[in-house]
Amino acid sequence: MSILFISDIHLSESRPAVTELFFRFLKREARGADALYILGDLFDAWIGDDDCSQLAENVKNNLSSLTDAGTKLFLQHGNRDFLIGQKFLSYIKASLLDDYHILEYDTVRVLLTHGDLLCTDDVHYQRFRTKVRKPFNRWCLLRLPLFLRQRLADSWRRQSIYANAKKSADLMDVNLGAVVSVMEYYDTSVLVHGHTHRPGRHRVDDSGKERIVLGEWNSYGSVLSLCEASWTLSEVTL
Repeated sequence: MSILFISDIHLSESRPAVTELFFRFLKREARGADALYILGDLFDAWIGDDDCSQLAENVKNNLSSLTDAGTKLFLQHGNRDFLIGQKFLSYIKASLLDDYHILEYDTVRVLLTHGDLLCTDDVHYQRFRTKVRKPFNRWCLLRLPLFLRQRLADSWRRQSIYANAKKSADLMDVNLGAVVSVMEYYDTSVLVHGHTHRPGRHRVDDSGKERIVLGEWNSYGSVLSLCEASWTLSEVTL
């Protein structure tokens, strides 16, 4: 069984090369996999399933073609696309995962998450996240006209860029204590996440537990594969 994991593709009309790379990946590497897990931030901003842009239509059609070919698809919300809803998921025939999801592979328990919940030192972001993720606030957001949601998303993105420029790199990274705590809570030996844009493999403790970080998609795509209990973190290019 072959399983692929990706995160932080940040699809946007302003990044056509990334979109092309992503579609090529779906037609090549992903087409032969048993399952593909997208661990958040598929889009740079998703403002609702009523988005009828050409990019949205192309993404839906390409993902639908993948699932029609037999690859199972799983999505997790990220901090940029938490408004992805059932309409979008139904079209692409994908399953939505909780913020923390346990994948059991052979004898290994793997914890999957986008990664932003682990950045506990960034208190300002965590407060914002809690606020916008509340069901009532999401309900209100999705009932705004599409153009107002777009303006709001643009405003949040500008504020995020400005705020992050003033934060230290350590502040925006995961808290290692939070990593250990959540892995112990879910009794998992491997943690896979994205969000921080710092791809790599990290030993968590002396027991052999491991944290694997997926990278952001830019000139190349960061892909983690799991095949016959072997993990491989690699890059894909056009």
